[in-house]
Amino acid sequence: MADISLVSACLCGIPCRYDGRPKPVERFVRMLRSGKCVPFCPERLGGLTTPREPASISGGDGFSVLDGTARVTLSEACGDVTAEFIRGAELSVIYASSLDPEFIYLKEKSPSCGVRCGAGMPGVAAAALIRSGFRVEAVD
Repeated sequence: MADISLVSACLCGIPCRYDGRPKPVERFVRMLRSGKCVPFCPERLGGLTTPREPASISGGDGFSVLDGTARVTLSEACGDVTAEFIRGAELSVIYASSLDPEFIYLKEKSPSCGVRCGAGMPGVAAAALIRSGFRVEAVD
């Protein structure tokens, strides 16, 4: 399916972000309507609900989380959601592998999807997709 792209669901207008709101980008909404993209949300794939508390990576970046040297924690409750983020990243790679997308467009400034999240460092799902050889692009 080389002409299909995988896109962060919030960019397609799906309200799956931590705050329950979408971040629609008209280009991706049109692509979704015309069947040119498939939306996905790594945090939802990992089992997190919407809405949810904001999360952040502590002690590194998405690669560090995958390697077990950093954690993902909730901002307010100080809860650890590392396992959910890793599960979502792993399922995102499986999902991408089954679709073989031409591009993967990810929502920037996300601890999961951010390609340059936190001083140029990727989020957890972005790191897993990059490490698996997928071509990812950041969308603000």
